[in-house]
Amino acid sequence: MATPYSSPSSIFHSIALSFLLLLQSNTIIIVSSVVLLRKNHNHNAHHNRNPMLRANGSACALFMGTWVRDETYPLYQYSCPIIDPQFNCEMYGRPDTDYLKYRWQPVNCNIPRLNGIEFLMKMRGKSVMFVGDSLGRNQWQSLICMIAAGLPSSSPTQISRGDPLSSFKFLEYGVTVSFYRAPYLVDIDPVQGKRVLKLDDIRGNANAWRGVDVLSFNTGHWWTHKGSLQGWDYMEAGGTLYQDMDRLVALERGLRTWAKWVDANIDSSTSRVFFQGISPTHYNHVVSNNLAKEVEKMYICSPSEWNAGAVSTTKSCYGETMPMTGMSGYPVTYSDQMKVVEVVLNSMNAPPFLLDITLLSSMRKDAHPSIYSGDLTPGQRANPDHSADCSHWCLPGLPDTWNQLFYTALFFLQ
Repeated sequence: MATPYSSPSSIFHSIALSFLLLLQSNTIIIVSSVVLLRKNHNHNAHHNRNPMLRANGSACALFMGTWVRDETYPLYQYSCPIIDPQFNCEMYGRPDTDYLKYRWQPVNCNIPRLNGIEFLMKMRGKSVMFVGDSLGRNQWQSLICMIAAGLPSSSPTQISRGDPLSSFKFLEYGVTVSFYRAPYLVDIDPVQGKRVLKLDDIRGNANAWRGVDVLSFNTGHWWTHKGSLQGWDYMEAGGTLYQDMDRLVALERGLRTWAKWVDANIDSSTSRVFFQGISPTHYNHVVSNNLAKEVEKMYICSPSEWNAGAVSTTKSCYGETMPMTGMSGYPVTYSDQMKVVEVVLNSMNAPPFLLDITLLSSMRKDAHPSIYSGDLTPGQRANPDHSADCSHWCLPGLPDTWNQLFYTALFFLQ
């Protein structure tokens, strides 16, 4: 287990590390490396479900595009009752609203706007479950608000909150949308008073995933945490306990355990499986906050790479009100974690659809809660350099775009 992480083949490595930036009308067009890779990887028929829509005889890559202003946004209001205080930026005093007015526009097609009634009719009697960390909860709450916005207020619903499972039911349609908290996907078990992260075992968590019609998984942030933020005391692999190991090695081993379970237990002819790309953060390298120290090593944006037109020079996302809009404002590195995710997904018999939100989200330095989170005290809000949340996302906000893409992939891809 002490061996360093092995990078993929030279061909994969060169593709994964490169993406195209084109300057067009002072906006950035992103070409995701994942799209480029998947178009040329003939693993099997399921894996070749390219993220494309047919538009006027030409193909449209979902994750290649730009952010455009749209005055019809947001798609719902912050009064949506499912939103956690942690994500409810407007309720907790965010004064600007421009961040709510941006829509993701693929280069040469339009993606359908999520229609709540249509979603429920297509999913009648079925279930959707998001599995992972708080970024999965971010997306779960967004989807519920987007669906509910299209329904009459009289449509009956039911919610149950728990740990690890929370569920929201649209009773008239028999549709359940759930979130299962499993930040590492694999199990954590108490052993003699210690928390043991079981890199080879997923049975405890996975029992809750059986029989779900649509599963969307995510992981990433928690694998880098150390000190008081670390979610385990020991890792276990091959029957041996480790106080620590290379975190990319641990991530890959855990993901391979998850991948084996998906291949063995999910029937791809009756169920749909998604995996969400790594959600980026916008912390500066010099921030002393422990969380920022850990996540900046893994994710791809820092203020030194942001557009010079930012509202102010900050040590976090605090004060950012606009997406990145120039070539100098776009980062040129690629998350090591995403390389691990790509390697594992490409090794599966029936790879999930990769919801490749990493690069398009990287441009949204403006979309984090920052200090406008219900989880912060007044004293913390007064010290944004150390307390701003530049990891999660405001609701309404960026996760609504993730769900637009999820909706498109689920119902409209050819």
